[in-house]
Amino acid sequence: MKYYAGLDVSLKTTAVCVVDHDGTVIKEGMVNSDPQTITTFLVDLGLVFERVGLEAGSLAPWLYHGLSASGLPVLCLETRHAKAALQAQTVKTDRNDARGLAHIMRTG
Repeated sequence: MKYYAGLDVSLKTTAVCVVDHDGTVIKEGMVNSDPQTITTFLVDLGLVFERVGLEAGSLAPWLYHGLSASGLPVLCLETRHAKAALQAQTVKTDRNDARGLAHIMRTG
């Protein structure tokens, strides 16, 4: 089975959402915004990820390199594309944004 993760990153915390290939939410959570903590959250699930996506921002280069060094298939999304895809949400929260990013990773 294929799994996808979306990361909604802020300076202190990151909302994480993991979905399967059908779009079913497997796990959601909030972690500190550092590569090791995010990697631990994802790796401890014991899943093989197809894609892990985060939106471009000030922490994106650091997180991208840290996560990819851990073997995770990380993609950085251009902010305008992510914003356009997430505009359909009626309630904007970090949790919902992470869920939307996970679905973007799932659907391409």
